[in-house]
Amino acid sequence: MPPSTDAAETPGLPLIGAAIRDRRKRLGMTLQALADACGLSVPFLSQVERDLAMPSLVSLTSIASALGVEMSYFVGAPRPGQIVRRGDQPEYLQFGTSPVVYARLSGRHEERKMEALHIIVPPGLASPATHREGEGFWYVLEGELDVWIGQEHFLLRAGDSAHFDQRHPYRMRNGGSRDVKMIWVGTPALF
Repeated sequence: MPPSTDAAETPGLPLIGAAIRDRRKRLGMTLQALADACGLSVPFLSQVERDLAMPSLVSLTSIASALGVEMSYFVGAPRPGQIVRRGDQPEYLQFGTSPVVYARLSGRHEERKMEALHIIVPPGLASPATHREGEGFWYVLEGELDVWIGQEHFLLRAGDSAHFDQRHPYRMRNGGSRDVKMIWVGTPALF
């Protein structure tokens, strides 16, 4: 029996298929669009994305170019700044004139699937009902937070959490007299 040529069974070779597929999907490209852009066949790219085939360096360079990244994006290790977030170097996010304070807790690697934020919600602030794909997880550190998920109402206090499917309408309100400090984790990544 001849030896296997599957990339997934070859020790030492990086599994790059998921990174290629995630980048392609993030850009909204079909397999056909990627094939057209890099000059490779759809069946071959499909095998690459499932780690059933390993592209040559020339093919990987073409794929990277078509996806707008360097080849090292698929085979290099993430930089430390993309993995570790130091407490003394917060990254604050601003959204228009919102009085809510958002600090990123998650890393910044390009294909992350989730986002984690430390949020400070001032007293009296209420969010409109919204929904989106993915999951949400809220953990209250300080204060009390009114939460509506679908038709259900919950009062979350320090130490309480809510984990829910964000396809159902959800909203929150800080009805108290002091800031609510909370952790929000959600999929897919927002920022």
